[in-house]
Amino acid sequence: MKDKIVIIGASGHGKVVADIAKLNGYKEIIFLDDDETKDIIGKYLVAGRSKDIDNYKDECDCIIAIGNNTIREKIYNKLSKLGINQITLIHPTAVIDKTVVIEEGTVVMANAVLNADVKIGKGCIINTAATIDHDCTINDFVHISPGVKIAGTVDIGKRTWIGIGSSIINNLTICDNCIIGAGSTVIYDIKCSGTYVGSPVRELINEKNFNFSK
Repeated sequence: MKDKIVIIGASGHGKVVADIAKLNGYKEIIFLDDDETKDIIGKYLVAGRSKDIDNYKDECDCIIAIGNNTIREKIYNKLSKLGINQITLIHPTAVIDKTVVIEEGTVVMANAVLNADVKIGKGCIINTAATIDHDCTINDFVHISPGVKIAGTVDIGKRTWIGIGSSIINNLTICDNCIIGAGSTVIYDIKCSGTYVGSPVRELINEKNFNFSK
């Protein structure tokens, strides 16, 4: 671990990631963002654009703080090709069983609970007070929103976004590239990519391109 960390993505989510970084012992926080109108985020200055990461790669760790799963994946892959060290950040109040596996680039936020034999892939967001029970697999670049409850032995596919306060019963599979709307209840396997809402969930057939994460 280095003393400095670069956070790519100057947003509200980025500010939360910065707070977790400080709690993990980082002394200096450096933000990069490709929005040229951003020069400050909260109490932090925006030092440049994502292309400027080369200036910091030898002296800083790095994490991506972008909620959009597809964009996060693209930047992650670009940084990996450059050999940049992408770390995992875990809030000190998170409860994580010793058997849990968490891959690089993932952030686990305050009061999250990860129980026995959970596997978390690369570049995931496990947001505030989300609970993931035993033997679940959360694949790469998934976003589990605040307050989500996932029962045991659930497999969630790549780039899927689970909306705030949603619940998923045990022994289910959700395929890649799904959006589960806020407050939804998933009680059956989801085998086709799309947007699903309600309790129990139903697919929004005519609104597949609607992005609940904006």
